[in-house]
Amino acid sequence: MKKIYLILILALGFTSYSIAQVNVSGTVVSDADGIPIPNVSVVLKGQLNTGTITDFDGVFSINLNDENGVLIFSYLGYETKEVLYAGNQKLNIILKEEANSLDEVVIVGYGSQKRSDVTGAISSVKSEDFNQGVVANAGQLLQGKVAGVNVSSSSGEPGATQDIVIRGVGSLRSGTTPLYIVDGFALDNSGNGIATNPLNFINPQDIESIEVLKDASSTAIYGSRAANGVIVITTKKGKKGRNKVNLNVSSGFSTLANKVDVFTADEFRANVTAVNGTLIDGGASTNWQDELTRTAVSKNINLSMSGGTENSSYAASVGVDDQEGILRNSNLKRYSGRLNLTQKAIDDKFNVTFNLTATKLDNTRPNSGSVVSDMLSLNPTDSPYENGELKGNLSNDILNPFIGETIYGDYTNNNRILANISPSYKIAKGLTYKLNLGVDYSITERDVQYMPYATETNTTLGSLNTATTKNSNTLIENTLTYSFHKKLSSFTLLLGHTYQQTEVNQKQFYLEGFPDNGVEPRYQIETANQQTTQSAYATKNELQSFFGRVNYTFNDKYLMTATMRADGSSKFGENNKYGYFPSVALGWNINKENFLKDSDNINNLKLRASWGQTGSQEIPSKITQASYTESNTDNNTYPLDSSASDLGGYPYGSIFTRLANPNIQWEVSTQANIGLDFGLFGNKLTGTIDYFSKITDNILLQVTPTDPIVPVSSYWTNIPNMEIRNNGVEIALDYNNTINKDFTYNIGGNISITKNEVVNSPYQILTTGAAQGSGQTGATINGVLNGEAIGTFYVQEFTGIGEDGLNQFADINNDGEILDDDRIVAGNALPDYIYAFYLNFNYKKFDLGLNFNGAGGNKIYNHVAMSSFNKGNLANSFNTTDRAVEYLDESATNSNLVSTRYLEDGDFLRLNNATLAYNFTPEALGLGDSIKNLRLSITGQNLFVITDYSGFDPEINTGSPVGGIQTFGIDYYSYPKSRTILLSLNVEF
Repeated sequence: MKKIYLILILALGFTSYSIAQVNVSGTVVSDADGIPIPNVSVVLKGQLNTGTITDFDGVFSINLNDENGVLIFSYLGYETKEVLYAGNQKLNIILKEEANSLDEVVIVGYGSQKRSDVTGAISSVKSEDFNQGVVANAGQLLQGKVAGVNVSSSSGEPGATQDIVIRGVGSLRSGTTPLYIVDGFALDNSGNGIATNPLNFINPQDIESIEVLKDASSTAIYGSRAANGVIVITTKKGKKGRNKVNLNVSSGFSTLANKVDVFTADEFRANVTAVNGTLIDGGASTNWQDELTRTAVSKNINLSMSGGTENSSYAASVGVDDQEGILRNSNLKRYSGRLNLTQKAIDDKFNVTFNLTATKLDNTRPNSGSVVSDMLSLNPTDSPYENGELKGNLSNDILNPFIGETIYGDYTNNNRILANISPSYKIAKGLTYKLNLGVDYSITERDVQYMPYATETNTTLGSLNTATTKNSNTLIENTLTYSFHKKLSSFTLLLGHTYQQTEVNQKQFYLEGFPDNGVEPRYQIETANQQTTQSAYATKNELQSFFGRVNYTFNDKYLMTATMRADGSSKFGENNKYGYFPSVALGWNINKENFLKDSDNINNLKLRASWGQTGSQEIPSKITQASYTESNTDNNTYPLDSSASDLGGYPYGSIFTRLANPNIQWEVSTQANIGLDFGLFGNKLTGTIDYFSKITDNILLQVTPTDPIVPVSSYWTNIPNMEIRNNGVEIALDYNNTINKDFTYNIGGNISITKNEVVNSPYQILTTGAAQGSGQTGATINGVLNGEAIGTFYVQEFTGIGEDGLNQFADINNDGEILDDDRIVAGNALPDYIYAFYLNFNYKKFDLGLNFNGAGGNKIYNHVAMSSFNKGNLANSFNTTDRAVEYLDESATNSNLVSTRYLEDGDFLRLNNATLAYNFTPEALGLGDSIKNLRLSITGQNLFVITDYSGFDPEINTGSPVGGIQTFGIDYYSYPKSRTILLSLNVEF
C-alpha cells in the first residue's frame, strides 16, 4: 500500500511539473540589416544553466518551468538584451550592434580606415548625432558638433550662406570655405548664381555621415584645395538584409527669436519731445517688428527605400522641403531625388558603385535689408492702413513697407545633377584598380525686379535684372590600391591620377521702364523703354593631379602615413603651374603595449603626430594673364584726325586693365599637429586632445603698385614674407553610462581655443570691413594689421560727448588733432574660443537630447546702431533705441562716425537644439505586421541665447568686403534669426 501512495505522489509531482512548464520560442535578428543571427546565447536570468542557442536561421526554442521570467540574449559584437516573457510565447528579438569606436570605419581621402588605424586629426559625425530640426544644408547639421570647426550663418534667412572655419582663418582672398567631397566627388566652390548656400542642393536626410579632415596629414591627399580643411559627405547606401521603407514627415513653426528694444509708441512720443524734435504723431501704436514678420511654416516629407543581397544593394529617396522665412516673400523649396546602387560580379572581383543626386531649388527672397531697416526705424505712431486700405506713404514720405513687399521680387530657380560611377576590379590578391567618373551640372536663373509704382512723392519706374548661370564640373580619377600583410607588418599603398575641369558662364542684362499694367517685368521684357545694360563672362579651369599615399602598421601598435600630391592648375602662371604638397604622420597605440593591454581602466590610448602642407587655388581665374580694353579718354588716345573737335572723333587705344604675372604662386599652408585619443573605464569616457600650428605664406593679394608709371591701378602678386598664423588647442570629451536596462545617458562637449595672427605685413592696414550709408561709405571698420588677428577692429576710441554736443575721441598720439593715426586696436571679430556641449537621456521608450553651443572673446560692430539709433534720427521722427538718448547733451546734428561707441561684446551661449521623442512599440498598437519602427518627436531650435549683444543675434556677419577680402563681425541690417518648433513623425516599414 505504501508503494502505491509513493507512486501516486511521484505521478502528481510529474503532472504538476508538466503543467508549469512553458515554451518560449522566436527569432533573433540584427538591428542593422534584419539578418538572423546564429549562435546567440539564450539563458534564463538567475539560472544560467537553463538555456539554448539560436540555429543558423536565428531561431530558438526553450522550455521553462516558470510561467514568468526574464530571458537574456547575448552575442559577441552585439549589446546584451533582457526580455520579459509570460507563458507560452513567440518573441521577435532585435539585437543592436555594440558601439566600438575603435572598429568604427572612418572615411579618409580616396578610401577608409578603422578608427584605431587613423593617424590624422579626423572627426566623424554620424546621422544619429546630427542637429535636428528645420535644416537646409549640411553645415547646419555640424554646428557645435566638431572641435575646431566654427559654423556660423551670415543671417537667419532659410538656407543662408555660412562661414565654416576649420582651425582658424588662413587666407585673405580665398575665404574660409573648405573643400567638399560628396560620395567621392570634389565640388567646385565657384559661385553658381545662387545667393544662398550652394550646399542647399543636398537633402540633409540623405546624409549618412560627415567626416571633417582637419590636419595636413588627412587633407594633403587633396593638395591645392585643402588649405581650409576638407569636409567629406557620405550619403546613405543600401545594406544586405531585408528591404526597408522609411517615411519622415515634419512640420515646423518659426517666429522672430529676439526683438531689438526700440521705443514703443508712447516712449517714442515722450523721447522725441524730450530732444526737442519734430514729432509726427500718426495716432497709432504699431510694433513694426511684429507687423513685418510672420509665423513661418515649414513642411518636409521624405520617402526612402533601401535593401540588398550578397551581391547588390540599393538606396533611393525622394524629398520635398518647403521652408518659409519669418519675413514675407521668403521661401526656399527643394525637390530632391537620390539613387545609390552597388553591384558585385565575377566572384566579387568586379564592383560598381553608382550615385545620383538630382535637385530643383526654388528660392524667393525679400529685400531683407530694407525690411529690417523699416522694422527698426519706422515711426511707431504710424499705421500701415487708413480706412481699411493700405497707405501709400508713411511719415517722412517713407514708402509703406507692405507696398514695398508687393513691388519687389527676387526669384531664383536652380536645377542641379550630381552623378558619379565608380567601377573597381581586384586585379590580384590585395591589388585593386578603381575608376571614378563624375559630373556636376547646374543651371540657375535669377530675376530681381521692381514693379512700377508711384505715389505723390515716390516713383518706381519698374526694373528687371536677370541672369542665367551655367556650371559644369567633370571629374576623371584613376587609383590603384595595394594592400598586403607580412608577419606583424601591414601595408596599404595608394597611387592615383585625377583630372577635373570646371566651367562657369553667365549672361546678364538689366532693363528699366516698364508699363504699370499689372504684369511682372520678368514676363514682359519687350516692353521696357529704357536702355538695356548687358554683360557676360565665361571661365574654364583645369586641375591635373598625381598623388600617392602609404599606410604602414606594425603589430597594430605603430602607425605611419606618408602622402605626396602634385597639382597642376590652369589658374597659375607658366612659371608655377604645379604645386607639391607632402605630409607625414605617426601614430602609437599605447594601450596595446604589454604594460597596458590588460588594463581594465585604460581601453584606448593613442598618440598621434603629423606635419604637412596644403594649398589654396580659390583665387579669381585668369589673374596671371594680361587683359586689355579700349579707351579714348585721358592719355589713351591721340587726335590723328585734325578735323576732330572733341573726344568723340578721336580713335580708341588699347590699354592694360591687368598685367601678366606668370610668377604667381600657390598660397601654402604648413600645419603640425600633436594629438591624443583615449578611452577609459570600459570606454565610458572617451575623448581627444589636439594641439595644432598652421602657418600660411605666399599670401596672394591684389595690391596698388608703388611705381607711378605702372599702367594699371592694381595688380596681383604674392606678398613676400607675409604669414597668417593659427595655433590652438582642441578638446572633445564624451561620457556614456547605463544605469539600468531602462535608463542610459551620455554627456559631452568640445572646446577650441585658437590664436590668429598676421605677421610681416608690409601694409598699415588691409581693410576687411567698411562702413556703408550716407556719409559713411568706405570708412574702415576692421582689417588686417601686422601683429594682430584677421578682422581686427581699427577705429577711433570714443570718449564721450563734448560741451559742443559732438563726439569726442582719444588723441592717441597727443598731437592735438583727431586723425586716422589716432585709431586703436579695439578687439577682433574672430572668437578666441568656441565651445559646445550636449546631454542625451534615454528612458524606456523616451529620449531627450539637448545641444548647446557658444563663442567668446570676439567683438561685433553694430553698424545698425551707428546708422539708425542716433539722436538726429529720433529728432526727425524715426524710431531708435535708448542709445539715442544716452547722452542728454548730445547735439541732434552729431555725426555717427566709426568708433568704439558701436563696438559690442560678441560672447554668447545658445540652446541650439532640443529634441524629445517617443519610440512606439508597433506590436502594442496592432501594427507589428506592417511597421517596424514608429517615432514621434518634437524639436526646438534656437530656444534661447544668452548674450550682451543688443542686436537681433550675436552670430552674424553682413559687412561690406573691400577688395574681395572677406569681412567678419559686422552687423548691417541682417535678416533676423528665428525660433522654431518642429513636429516630426518617422515610420519604418
